Amino acid sequence: MRKFSNTQGRVQAYRKNQVAKPAIDEMARKYLVEDLSGASIPGSRINNILKQIESDLPLSNFTLEYLRKNAFLALLSYVKNEISFTAFQEAAGPEQAKRRALTEARILKEDLERKQKREAFLAKVKREQERAAAKRRAYENDPRTIAKREQNELRARYDLDFYIEKEHFSKLMDILRRVDRGLRLTENDIAWLTTKDYEYGYYTTLLREHYHEIEAEFYAAEFIKRKDPWLAVNASSHYRKCKRAGVADSMLGKINVSRIKKKKLKSALCTTHGGVKRDLCKPNEALTLGALAHQLTPKDFRPCTLLGAVNMEIGNHSQGEAWYDKAVERGASEKSVDDDLRSIFMRATPAKREELRVYLLNKDPHRYSWAKKKS
Repeated sequence: MRKFSNTQGRVQAYRKNQVAKPAIDEMARKYLVEDLSGASIPGSRINNILKQIESDLPLSNFTLEYLRKNAFLALLSYVKNEISFTAFQEAAGPEQAKRRALTEARILKEDLERKQKREAFLAKVKREQERAAAKRRAYENDPRTIAKREQNELRARYDLDFYIEKEHFSKLMDILRRVDRGLRLTENDIAWLTTKDYEYGYYTTLLREHYHEIEAEFYAAEFIKRKDPWLAVNASSHYRKCKRAGVADSMLGKINVSRIKKKKLKSALCTTHGGVKRDLCKPNEALTLGALAHQLTPKDFRPCTLLGAVNMEIGNHSQGEAWYDKAVERGASEKSVDDDLRSIFMRATPAKREELRVYLLNKDPHRYSWAKKKS
């Protein structure tokens, strides 16, 4: 059945069905009730009454009362033999017109009510949406919500979106805010971050790198102002730890080491620059700088550590071990050496890692048990 989108369409459809319905029952037309949908439906009340009238059967008092109550007054007079069929048709016409007018009025009323209900429903939905939006805005603009959102964003930025102990929360957030603003941390802050008294380590890789970046930029700026090469050494150390060895290389490359008289400073610059070259995968330059640093300060363990690390990385294991031994003799701890070796082992390519595994386990399977393959 065709659907009409508005009241006028429904009224037009109703009128069309009344005057031009191709399958309308002849009997319904005869008694001027074709406007009633039930008149052409077999078994309906009005259809059964019409059949009785056509068959000249007497109607019960109950049926006569039905005709009276439903305003079929012309038909009632006709079946009671009070008027002729012609008179019936003359009287039934206005009744039918009135019914049609009432039906159209009912359609209009129903559509108006339906429209009003829909408008009321949409207005209610709009009010509820506006209340929900207002509530959401109030929640989002609440200082507590803003603070919580900022805290969550800050924690996520530094990979700290896991559970944080209540007693640590305020201090940790204070540290994060300062780091995020580019402010330097104190030694006490770093000591607190690296303590092992709690289950999770708060000194994450991202936080650590940002801290070193802030320190590197601080010392680099101080070096530019004060021209003190020791500041370049400090800046380079931090640049390496935040994966910006290239910046350190550029800075150190501008320092004329040959003009520096103090051996300790000259050695420190060579050692630091050698470490930078190591990070940049330039082992030959790193070895040259490390050897020069060792020549300048033969009792310092730092050049020895650098030479040990670079030799281990390029596969000169025996030479690397010899340099590490010299580093320990000059003050480096075995633990720092082992930590260095473990870091080299983890970063190595599969082939070089296997070579280093064999070498270390042959030297001391207990000390280097971490190098064993996991079963």
